[in-house]
Amino acid sequence: RSARAAAAVRDAERLAVHVPGSPAVDFAAVMERMRRLRADISPHDSAARFRELGVDVFLGAGRFASPDSVEVDGARLRFARAVIATGGRPAAPPIPGLDQVPYLTNETIFSLTELPRRLAVIGAGPIGCELAQAMARFGAEVFLIEATHGILPREDRAAADLVQQSLLRDGVRLLCCGKQTRIERAGDGGARIRLQSHDQQYDLSVDAVLVAAGRAPNVEGLNLEVAGVEYDLRQGVRVDDKLRTTNRRIFAAGDICSQYKFTHAADFLARTAIQNALFLPRARVSSLLIPWCTYTSPEVAHVGLTADEVAERGDRVRTFVQELARVDRAILDDETEGFVKVHLARGSDRILGATIVAANAGDLIAEVTLAMTHRLGLKKIGATIHPYPTQAEALRKLGDAYNRTRLTPLVQSLLRRWLAWRRG
Repeated sequence: RSARAAAAVRDAERLAVHVPGSPAVDFAAVMERMRRLRADISPHDSAARFRELGVDVFLGAGRFASPDSVEVDGARLRFARAVIATGGRPAAPPIPGLDQVPYLTNETIFSLTELPRRLAVIGAGPIGCELAQAMARFGAEVFLIEATHGILPREDRAAADLVQQSLLRDGVRLLCCGKQTRIERAGDGGARIRLQSHDQQYDLSVDAVLVAAGRAPNVEGLNLEVAGVEYDLRQGVRVDDKLRTTNRRIFAAGDICSQYKFTHAADFLARTAIQNALFLPRARVSSLLIPWCTYTSPEVAHVGLTADEVAERGDRVRTFVQELARVDRAILDDETEGFVKVHLARGSDRILGATIVAANAGDLIAEVTLAMTHRLGLKKIGATIHPYPTQAEALRKLGDAYNRTRLTPLVQSLLRRWLAWRRG
């Protein structure tokens, strides 16, 4: 949020607001504010709150002692049902020399009190892009290193390209298709990174390295073998569609077993696991529709079919796009770089997926997710009055665009005859 504020001040001239001098960011105060707000939120998930709710809390390193018991801090607890929810941790890519450098992750970077003058970010997924842009807006010289071509590989290419342009404008240097990357510790406590990007050799000296190359499940030390729970060091605990592990008494939820590494996904997976553990196991993960959002500027939000899945289905999918450059509120807000893209099953208004690029795409995607979850078609969104002017009106405009496709030549001919008869 502070990084967005800094960018808003920097770009205020575009809105005829004149700010003398360049904005000064107090990085230490920014991080102090973040930690204070985080501390204010933390009681919601605290041990004290759960004890107040009647939960017995045992603190310590828990491990399975048998297929129906766990040990923690010297106590042995038997269970009728158990849920493994040990989450995940930042994964370290196999880059030579990385283990010799005290690198940052998305868990440790928030402990910084001083802005790194030069920062290398390894990985151009959501976390890498979000933090690279924020640090660049604070004034750091940021190098974003990615082994593949471009950024945000899971996103619609048009969406990723808009975010990439925004990162470049903010001063982020993108080194994609990085090959032969190796790192060594520098004498000043920083790091030296050598790599090849698009057939050009780079030799970078940076003050800090941020690793943002995905997450690994926390399966070590749980003694899962004793419990009869199958797992993989990369994918985590193996579960079925009802989140049962290979031990029918034990369930799992969250990053330990899911491809969706999001807080909101873990929330609903936990609901599914608890429902199935305590009652008849009827809830299925496959019935969940999980959206996601990357909190760059602009944001990228997605739900349903991915771009690759749309391409695989070919002409069975019909795509409608509304550019924000044709939405009045986006024009007024000077936020016209973006779009709403909705995929429909051909021959109907049933929504199969959507991608939104906008300042608040994460908020806008909720309307599409609601419609998909409750089987409301794009026609019903078009028939819903949206306040004017809002950027959400882009969704209503897509409903209008779909309705116009229903005016086939035959329907138009019948309408002309009907209206001619009415005039007569």
